[in-house]
Amino acid sequence: MDKQAAALKLWVVLARAYAAVSERAARDVARHGLTLAEFAVMEALYHKGQLLLGEVQKKILVSSGGVTYLVDRLEQRGLVERRLCAEDRRARYAALTADGQAFMSRIFPEHAECITEVASALTIEQQQQITELLRDLGRHAADDLVAEKTPAANERAR
Repeated sequence: MDKQAAALKLWVVLARAYAAVSERAARDVARHGLTLAEFAVMEALYHKGQLLLGEVQKKILVSSGGVTYLVDRLEQRGLVERRLCAEDRRARYAALTADGQAFMSRIFPEHAECITEVASALTIEQQQQITELLRDLGRHAADDLVAEKTPAANERAR
């Protein structure tokens, strides 16, 4: 297999694997009345504590409007609340409410078990190896994106 064919095959297999694992995760959290994005917000707050909305956005990879929408929905359900930032009046924190904390304490172990079961197709050693390989791939792709945005890279492209 040549270099290009291998790269294209990797892309297809990676995309299909992500779609399948993501669907399993989405079904699992849907049992609890959440979307995967809502769960991602709650999971970040559960493990990190209160976060500025911009920090939540970066952790779960959605737009600023997307974070606002998700926090609004979770706030309406009484699972998340906004808190003022003492250092910057424009900034707001998101935090789990007591109900949100109890909810996540109940459902997170079940979700972790679901993901563990999905990953059990690979040995722990394989899971660690693929994690490192995908991290390297992601960093390389991100480095290229950063290089494309720099003025020097733009000059070289001309």
